[in-house]
Amino acid sequence: MTRLYLITPRLTLADVEPFAKHFAAACKAGQAASALVRLAPGAEGDAKRILAPLIPIAAAEDVALLIESDVRLAPRIGADGVHIAGAGAELEAAIDSLQPERIVGAGFLRLRDEAMNAGEAGADYVMFGEPRRDGWIPPEEETLDRVAWWAEIFETPCVGFAETLDAAATLAAAGADFVALEAAIWSAPSPEEAARQAAKGIAAAASARLEKDR
Repeated sequence: MTRLYLITPRLTLADVEPFAKHFAAACKAGQAASALVRLAPGAEGDAKRILAPLIPIAAAEDVALLIESDVRLAPRIGADGVHIAGAGAELEAAIDSLQPERIVGAGFLRLRDEAMNAGEAGADYVMFGEPRRDGWIPPEEETLDRVAWWAEIFETPCVGFAETLDAAATLAAAGADFVALEAAIWSAPSPEEAARQAAKGIAAAASARLEKDR
């Protein structure tokens, strides 16, 4: 069944205390499977202190907590894995260093060949459609096409990034194993309620797809 994958805003040390309450509520209400913690530019030196309050929250809700790129930091702070940009040497090094104890995911996969290379290298999942660092987001139609293509052919789980709750349900219907949400959760008046509605929509769409395929 398709599950929710949360992506945090880009956090600074000043953000994390007020954010932690919303994070805990969203993880619980959305029954999230995973969460990717992202740091604001320049906040890398505070990574341990930013992550410290989020790790026990994720553990309490059985949410796999991932960080961006920092292969050495993940095991030191007890994170469950890393999310790597691309399918090149950095991904291969992370797989060699962290698997099978920790998760290694691959994102920012611009081409189908890159996604296939990531899967063949042993990535635990591939992600399509996530925002670039400059804020640009691939068109929804492109992400939907990639998810449907991947789900039909490959066994490695795939994550589809959705800008809206409606798009999240559409990606679940297309066969995404996980649907990632960021601003649609944290910019909502109630992140807790947004996560709850996202989970319901994702589950309903995934169930309908399974019924149709029977």
